[in-house]
Amino acid sequence: MDKALLSRVEKQALFHRYPRSLPLTLLTIGLLITTLFVLNIEQADAVARKMTLDTDVTALATELERKASENTAYLKAAAALFGMSKDVSHGEFSQFVAEMSADHSSRGALGMGWATWVPAGSAPAFEAEQQRLNPDAPFRIYPATDPIGDKAVISLLAPRTADNIRALGYDMYSEEIRRTAMQQAVKLNRPVGSGRVQLVQDAGRPPVSGVLIFLPVYGRQEGAQALGPLKGFIYTPVRVPELLGTAITGAHRNTGRVAVYDGEPDPARLLAATPGAFNENEFSRAKVDFAGREWTIVVSANQGAGLTRISMLVLGLGTLISLLVMAVAWLVTSRAAEDRKVLEWLTNQAALRTSLTRELNHRVKNTLANVLSIVALTRRRTRDIDEFADGLSGRLRALSATHDILSQREWTNALVGDVVESELAPYLDPEDPHAEIFGPDALLAPNDAMSLGLALHELATNAAKYGALSVPDGKVSVTWDIISPDRLSVSWREQGGPPVMAPTRRGFGLELIEKIVSQELEAPVDLSFDSNGVTCTLVVPLRSPREFTIRTGPIPARA
Repeated sequence: MDKALLSRVEKQALFHRYPRSLPLTLLTIGLLITTLFVLNIEQADAVARKMTLDTDVTALATELERKASENTAYLKAAAALFGMSKDVSHGEFSQFVAEMSADHSSRGALGMGWATWVPAGSAPAFEAEQQRLNPDAPFRIYPATDPIGDKAVISLLAPRTADNIRALGYDMYSEEIRRTAMQQAVKLNRPVGSGRVQLVQDAGRPPVSGVLIFLPVYGRQEGAQALGPLKGFIYTPVRVPELLGTAITGAHRNTGRVAVYDGEPDPARLLAATPGAFNENEFSRAKVDFAGREWTIVVSANQGAGLTRISMLVLGLGTLISLLVMAVAWLVTSRAAEDRKVLEWLTNQAALRTSLTRELNHRVKNTLANVLSIVALTRRRTRDIDEFADGLSGRLRALSATHDILSQREWTNALVGDVVESELAPYLDPEDPHAEIFGPDALLAPNDAMSLGLALHELATNAAKYGALSVPDGKVSVTWDIISPDRLSVSWREQGGPPVMAPTRRGFGLELIEKIVSQELEAPVDLSFDSNGVTCTLVVPLRSPREFTIRTGPIPARA
């Protein structure tokens, strides 16, 4: 065997014992590396999304504060108008709003309004005065909660839309949230935003969060540094969802859900929110100063449906590469396993050849021993060369016939009937039979078959010369029967031949049957010379049926 091949195959023995270990290990390593890459990509993407969220929430907070500042700036300009004028008509106010605050919708505002301060007990006179100034539009104060208390009644509102017109006459001081904001504005003398309310313009509709920005206006006192009497409040009504929408447009944000809260984030304090689900894992928040009131804006990332496109691409390519590497490794290990099988086959063949060689040597030695014994005994019992040649050739043909039978059965065993038939073949002519054979099928070991064949050959030769087969009417009967699981009895009987007398001189045939055959068969031979014919009984060992195996150890010598 090629030593290089043997060495290479031995080094790859691990692949033969565990053919799936290397491919699965490489696949696992490839998938692990791919997973690490995907995790790193997802982590980097999460950091990028967090930075985007922080940028967006800062931009939105800045935009909301800017819009609040714009609203308060317009309120301060309007406050100056009302502070310097004793009375401002609807026309003057509408013109002022149109010139100064035409883009109020971009700030989420519904316009600008004036709430006249009506001290306690002055409500009837105020209603009459408003009716006199606007005889075509009925005016009344509502709701009628406290007829004798202070009031802040909406008397001017621009632009004069249908929603704004129906808000005229509303007493904002009658509602707690508005009243609290107005009191805070008077206390601080600056614009103050209210909490969440339902605007009068949206009454009777689904609730929409609204806020108001109030700025107090005082009358003038000639030569005095102190503020004059409170004249009223200039204010701006704001729908928060619209304000948030304009802020989002102005900030150009591109992330997920945005929510604005009045104070700390709390569902009960929610002012407005964009559609979508809140992502608790990725969000950012910021504080917003909206006209002196603290708001909180929360921006959360979109709920991811899975991995990012880059991660999916890396995962797909990594898995594909891992599978390809596994396939290559599988081919390598398969080749190693095949080499290992070749090695085992070559090793088995070498062992088989060695065993067959030993077995052949044993068979040859046994055959040569038998031939030497036959030659020696034949030489001692013959008087001339012709007799020696005839006796030796006949016995060798008997050995050859038995060899042929064993060779046909690959030297495993031989049927008793085949051995008997091969030795008595010349006398088994169907038209003129001089021999009959009968018995069950039984298997003999190779050496036992050869010994039985020699014995039958000697008996047939003796019968042909001196016994039943030497006359036309003589017959030979050979029968056999199984007398025990490991023993077979073979009987030879001659009939119709000349009278038989016991031999006066022991020939080779008698020596071979009584000594050699009995010793090989390990059983005595019962040979008798009756007057009616020769009879002989041999006990032959039976071979037990079993799988054929080659002898691997040293073969013991036979005695």
